[in-house]
Amino acid sequence: MKLGFLRRVAVLCLAAAAAVYAQGGRGGGNGAPPAAKAAAPVDLTGYWVSMIVDEWRFRVTPQKGDILYLPINAAARRAALAWDPAKDESEGNQCKAYGAVGVMQRPGRLHITWEDDNTLRIDADAGGQTRLLHFGAAAAPKPEPSWQGYSVAQWQLPNFGRGRAPAPGTVPGNLKVVTTNMLPGYIRKNGVPYSGNAVLTEFVNRITGAENDSYLVVTAMVDDPAYLNQPFIRSYQFKKQADATGWSPTPCWPR
Repeated sequence: MKLGFLRRVAVLCLAAAAAVYAQGGRGGGNGAPPAAKAAAPVDLTGYWVSMIVDEWRFRVTPQKGDILYLPINAAARRAALAWDPAKDESEGNQCKAYGAVGVMQRPGRLHITWEDDNTLRIDADAGGQTRLLHFGAAAAPKPEPSWQGYSVAQWQLPNFGRGRAPAPGTVPGNLKVVTTNMLPGYIRKNGVPYSGNAVLTEFVNRITGAENDSYLVVTAMVDDPAYLNQPFIRSYQFKKQADATGWSPTPCWPR
């Protein structure tokens, strides 16, 4: 799987987001919409391993002050240059780089399962973190802020026109996830911050490679007026594994 192809897929995911046929509008009947698990246009479950195909030094071994290619303002720059991992650890904040914004960037593996019919669960072995993606829950009461925040998910399909939506599972589809209610954390592991008001929007697309292997392309956009001059957009790639080989949950590490 070539890097250029994966990048093109990530761009197409963002372009397609403006014209989709969402889960809640499918079916055309008078009954309630199907549960998210039953309506899933693609199967995202299983074990996935991250592919660090670019920005190796930023995602694997970021050094203090290495803050290139980030649309950060002066306040974020000052915070990054003052980053002290020992202080984070002593204050119990060693998971600041493993929040919802950062955990998908960390090298490691994901285990995706259904928590229930309307909640998709993502366990990351990096930092031992768990994300819960809630379908049809935009108006639900939100808990206290946490590292992983509160994520509202929605299946998205190409717009085939009124009454022409395909049956679930018959065509590729995207997953859109919007996460808020996050504790302040780090965009990069070297102390580049995002605030508690940041909004993370992700588009997840499953694609098939030339050898019939499966990949996830996660296109992530962070909006944060407190620290960013413009949205920060990156894509992360994961390859499907046949089993749990290599799965090794580890605690958060601040360095």
